[in-house]
Amino acid sequence: MSIAVIYGGTRPNSNTEMLTEHVIQDLETERIFLKDYHIKPIIDMRHSTEGFQDRKDDYNSIIDRILPHDILIFSTPIYWYSMSGIMKNFIDRWSQTLRDENYPNFKAKMALKKAFVVGVGGDDPLIKGLPMIQQFKFIFNFMGINFAGYVIGNGNKPDDILQDKNALFTASQIHNELQLLTK
Repeated sequence: MSIAVIYGGTRPNSNTEMLTEHVIQDLETERIFLKDYHIKPIIDMRHSTEGFQDRKDDYNSIIDRILPHDILIFSTPIYWYSMSGIMKNFIDRWSQTLRDENYPNFKAKMALKKAFVVGVGGDDPLIKGLPMIQQFKFIFNFMGINFAGYVIGNGNKPDDILQDKNALFTASQIHNELQLLTK
C-alpha cells in the first residue's frame, strides 16, 4: 500500500507539518504541498447545461498524483474550527471531478482508500478541532473512504507541538499502523 500526504498549511516547518512528519517518519510517501499549486475555487456548474468547465489550473495534476495511492493523509492547521482554506478549496473541487468524464469512477476509486487526518490548533484544539474531524468524517462517508484515524495536536507558536506528548504518542500509534499497512 502506498501513501500520499496532502499538506494544507501555508507555513513551512509548521506545527502541523512537524506532527505529520512524526506520523510518516521513515515511511515512503508522496508529499503534496497544496500551497505550491494554483487551485482555483470551484464554480458550481452542476445544474447548467454546459456543466463544469476546465479551470486551467493545477488541480487535476494533484488528483492524478493522489489516485494511485491507497492511503491519504490530510494534514491541516485548524483555522476557525475547520481545515485550512486551501485544503477546503481542494476538496470542494471534488464536486467537479465527480462529473468529469476524464475521471470515470472517481468516487469508486476514492472509496478504495483509507484516510487519516492530522490537525494542529492553538485554542483548545482537542475540543474545538472536533468539528473539523466531523467535517472530514462526513466528506469521507460521502466518498466511501475508510476514515482510519486522526490526531489533533496543540500548538500555536513555532515548535509548540513538540511539547504535546499526547499528540506525539497518538502520531506514533498511527505511524505503527501505517508501517503494518505498507508492509
